[in-house]
Order: sequence, then structure tokens, then C-alpha cells
Amino acid sequence: MGIAHTHHALTFLFFPCVLLIIIVPTTGGTVSDGEALLKLKKSFNNAAALDSWRAGTDPCDKRHLWIGVICVNDVVTGLRLGGMGLSGKIDVDALSQIHGLRTLTLMHNSFAGSIPEFNHIGALKALYISKNKFSGEIPPDYFAKMRSMKKIWFSDNNFTGAIPSSLARLPRIMELHLENNHFSGKIPEFKQKTLHAIELANNNLQGEIPASLARFNDSSFHGNPGLCGAKIGKPCNGQHSHSSSPSSSHGHGNSPGTSITSDSNSRKISLAIMGFCVFLLGLMVVGIVILKRRQERNGVQERDSYDDPSSIGFRLRSRMSAGELSGRRLNSFRRASGSMKRAGSNNGMGDLIMVNEEKGEFGLQDLMKAAAEVIGNGTLSSSYKATMTNGTAVVVKRIKEMNKVGKDGFDVELRRLGGLRHRNILPPLGYHFRQDEKLLVYEYMPKGSLLYALHGDRGIWHSELSWAVRLKIIRGVARGLGYLHNELTSYQAPHGDLQSNNILLTEDYEAVISDYGYVSLINTAQAPQALLAFRSPEGLQYNKVTPKSDVYCLGIVILEVVTGKFPSQYLNNGNGGTDVVQWVKTSIGEGREPEVFDPEIAGSESTSDQMRQLLHIGVACADSNPEHRIALREVIRRIEEIPTSSGEGAPETRTTESMPSLRDGYADQIEQGRGVAVVRDGAEVR
Repeated sequence: MGIAHTHHALTFLFFPCVLLIIIVPTTGGTVSDGEALLKLKKSFNNAAALDSWRAGTDPCDKRHLWIGVICVNDVVTGLRLGGMGLSGKIDVDALSQIHGLRTLTLMHNSFAGSIPEFNHIGALKALYISKNKFSGEIPPDYFAKMRSMKKIWFSDNNFTGAIPSSLARLPRIMELHLENNHFSGKIPEFKQKTLHAIELANNNLQGEIPASLARFNDSSFHGNPGLCGAKIGKPCNGQHSHSSSPSSSHGHGNSPGTSITSDSNSRKISLAIMGFCVFLLGLMVVGIVILKRRQERNGVQERDSYDDPSSIGFRLRSRMSAGELSGRRLNSFRRASGSMKRAGSNNGMGDLIMVNEEKGEFGLQDLMKAAAEVIGNGTLSSSYKATMTNGTAVVVKRIKEMNKVGKDGFDVELRRLGGLRHRNILPPLGYHFRQDEKLLVYEYMPKGSLLYALHGDRGIWHSELSWAVRLKIIRGVARGLGYLHNELTSYQAPHGDLQSNNILLTEDYEAVISDYGYVSLINTAQAPQALLAFRSPEGLQYNKVTPKSDVYCLGIVILEVVTGKFPSQYLNNGNGGTDVVQWVKTSIGEGREPEVFDPEIAGSESTSDQMRQLLHIGVACADSNPEHRIALREVIRRIEEIPTSSGEGAPETRTTESMPSLRDGYADQIEQGRGVAVVRDGAEVR
């Protein structure tokens, strides 16, 4: 009865709101993303690089790619227009009409003049305009309404004046690059805990470095003779009192006119009415959600969240809060471990079976007592980080679909996989057997996976993925895969699931391959959904994999690393990502190879030549005909022959600019791909 009354009340609120929205006059027609982009293109000089932007085509149509446009669910969410030789007056009006825009990259172009009004794009999360010719002062309140901003790269321009004070009030700021400009005055007090990268080198800043920035490297402040403080080993001696700090914002920003027209008054009234309606509609939605949850509590039994495919993605996603989710999964882990131990005590398999004792010997009781942390879950497994009382951290994977062989066969296979030794593979440490599910234990790798470094929201680690580092990673992957093919010659596909998520990174960015050998263990019915090798052309067509299927997967990883694109091949549902094979092949055929290089690593001519070599190797690996596909031994030889221009694998120092992470928007895209394995904090989640 109460529910019916509530629905009537909500309906009473709903219809007046609809009528008001219909009655309120609109200020203009709707502009599509394509129309807005074409309008933006008209404002550029030297826009030849944007020839693919053509009227009558859809910017998100995979059959006709618009260069530099990132789409999620057919909505434009990002523009990557770096290094295209663009100039002119940027049409911010057109940009603001792209309502889904979250990331804007205009680096390495020739834009000049005062900073455009990017602050009119209220939902922007990342703005990269480094290495242009912008100049002048930035108003103190420029960023006041840009509260979604996470990453700001303004380095290598000619900006002057004080650092805008509104930057220090951005609640989500993660990366701030202002180096190599002419900023002056004091450094604002940045107290945001979210800030993990700041670069202010080579400006004209003065005064004491704020204590809140003491956690950052002193190289972030070099080249500012007027700065002082313990951070750079230069006592202030009261010098900070001479530092200038702007106290007025006069002359900056947009001053309102002295006269207000009746049209603007009408618009304000209309917006106020519409805002009130939105508020009432929000109350209605909240009421419905509350009622629905009450019904669920009364009539629906709980299910373990690891069976919910909607939780797969870069972040743990659930209708529950993060705390409730972690608690439920941890309890699930402990229940599983306990029940396994009780069941195993009756069949002689009650403890953890060690197959690799390089990290010491431990048992199931040690894992039960460990401080457990949920990493994530997926269609194949749930993963947990367990830190034992002696400080050893491991990753425990709970896998349900691994019943292809019996207990004895499983033991033989795990001992074989655990006995392999190579610097570029990660063997399992131990396992616990139960007929319906298994626990596999691996070494914990704090640096995480290549997938997360490339596409995740970790700016510092991502910015260290220079070309030299990426080439080092690919070399390690190829060497590790070659070792597996030599040692596991009897396997259909010695790895079977080679993708960037199963490539972990050491502290010095050495690639370590994990999750190999699963083809012989995973149920035949589940393998096509769980293992990437079955998404090779021969796997899709004949449901059959061979060692050449691993070579195909290696090609996908190579193209992913060179282009920076998230491969659609990783997704079971076929929605999202980029078909990197088709895209690169088309670009090569049309002589447009440089367009597919990740702008974040594009550099000198010699570097481009090396990238081109690796790109062609990746295409040869991903040939649709396995008979024509390049042999793995030849792949390794050709990769080893690619010269390294700047010390293999050493992350570039940050006294100069390191390229930013352009991944805002990718996480949302990847979250929607079912069956994608994701590594967070060094463990894979499938």
C-alpha cells in the first residue's frame, strides 16, 4: 500500500516537470559530434592531417576511422591531435558541443596566443597542450569550474604571471605539468592527496617550496633561482617574504557587462526551472531505487559476486559499496579456503601443494591467517593479494573452470609449469586441488601489468613507458614466449592466453609472462571464452589452436604497445576497443604508418624507423593465415636486431617532458568488455 502511494506521489511530481521542460524555450538545435568536429576542423590551419574527418561519415564508425578521435559506445570521449602541425584559433564553442568529451590532447602543435577558454568545457578530465606557443597570463580563477580535471599538461609554452590559484582547489587533480614556461611568484599550497605528479622546473618562481610538496622529487623544482627551502637544500633566510603573489584577479577572466538583457534574464529563469525539475526527477529516481532495493532484500537470495560478469573491469564494480564488496569476497575466499581444507583432509590433499619453493614454503593455514586484499574477479577466476605474517605477499587465484584433467594429472601439469625457470616468465608457486575449483598461488608483482600501465589511470608509471622501455618489454615477452615454446612442445598452444594483462612488469620494467599452460587445464567448453588464443582466426573458425596461435597473440600485444590502442581482440562481446590488426594493415597499405604510432612515444626519425620495424613484425605475427604467419624464432631474431637509441629500458628522466597518460575514457570502454582480464597491483583478474 505504501509503495503504491509513493508511486502516485512520484508520478504527480513527474508530469509537471515534463510539461515545464517542454514549455521552456531551448536556446538552439542539437549538434552532433561529427558536426561539432567538422566545425572545429575549420578553425585549424594546416589541417591536412585531419583528411579523414569528412562530412557524411560518423566519427565513431569503425569502418571509417576519424584520426585522433576516441569513442566509447559511439560517443566521442577524447581527441588526440598531438603532433599534427595544427595552428589557428581553436574553436572552443565547437569543443563544448561535444558533450561526452573528457580528454583533449593538442600537444606538439603550433597554437599561439593567450590560453583559449577551455574552462567552458566543464566535464573535461584531462587537458594536454604542452609544446605549443601559448603565452600570457592565465587568470587566477581559470580552473574554478573545472572540478573534474585530473591531468593538466601546460609545459613548454610561454605562459607568464602567477600559477593560477584555482589549480590548488581542484579536488581530483593527479598530474600537473607547468615546467619550461615563465611562471613567476609563489607556488600555491597544493594539499590534494590525489596529486602524484607535479613538474614546475625552469620557470621564474620565487619563495619557499610549500611543505605539502615535500614528497616530490627535487628535480620538479630545478631551474627556479628564486625558490628556496629544505627540499632543494637552499635556506630561505626570509626570502619568501619577497615573493610576489597576485592578490587581484582584475583584468583576468570574463567581466560581466553593466547591462543585462532581457534574453539573458529569460535564459536564467528557464535554467532555474529546468534545474528544479531535474532535482525533482532525481528525488523520484532515488525513491524508485530505494523501493527496488527493499524488494530485492525481501525476495532475492544473495549470490557470490564472482559470478556477476558486470563486475569485470578496471575497477571493482557492484551495486554494493566497495567495503561491502571487499568484505563479501574476502569472506568468500576464507570460506573457500576453509571448505577446501576440510574436504581435502579426507583425501590426503588438505594443504597447499608447493611446486616452486623459490619464495619459501608455506601452507594453506598461512594463507588463512594472511592479511587478504581483494584485487578483482572475472569470468574465470577471483584474485586476492595475501600478505602473510612473515611479510611475504602472494596472489591467490580461485579458479572454477579447471577440470579438464583429474587430480593426478593436475599435479603433474602444475609441477611441470612450476618447474620452469626463465627471467621472463612467472611460474606458479603452489596450488590447492578440489574437484569443483582450484587455488593457484603466484608471486606478487607490485608494478602490475602492461595492460594497466598502458591503459589504466596510473600517470607516473605510464609516463615512464618511453619507446626504449616499450621495446625492452616486447623483447622480454618474445624471449619468454620462445622459452615456453621450447619447453612445452607437446602443448597445443604453450601459452594460450598471451595478452598485455598477463604480462607483468618488474621494478625495472622487465616483462614477466604469467598464466601460461592453461590450455591443458581449462575445460574444453570454457576455453574459447577464457583464452585469447581461441580468438585467433583459426580459433574462431575451427575452434582449434596451435603454437602459431601464440604468435598471433604476440602480434596483438606488439601492435597494442606501438599504437597505444586497446585491442578489440581482447573483448568477448566485440564491442569497444580498436581492431588493431585491420587498422594498422589499412594504414600501411595507404602509406600512413606514422599515423598509427602512439603520439606519446613519437620522437626522432631514428625512433620512428624502429617503431616502423616493430609495427611490421606485429603485422606479420597477426597474419590471418597461420600457414603464412611468421615463425616465432624469426620474430625473436628480428626484434633483437632493432637498435636501441637510448639505453635499453631505462625510463627517461623527468627533467624534460615525459609523455602523459591519455587514458581517461579508456577505463570506461574496457569495463564494458566481458571476459577481459585486468591486472591491478600485480595480479590478473580474468
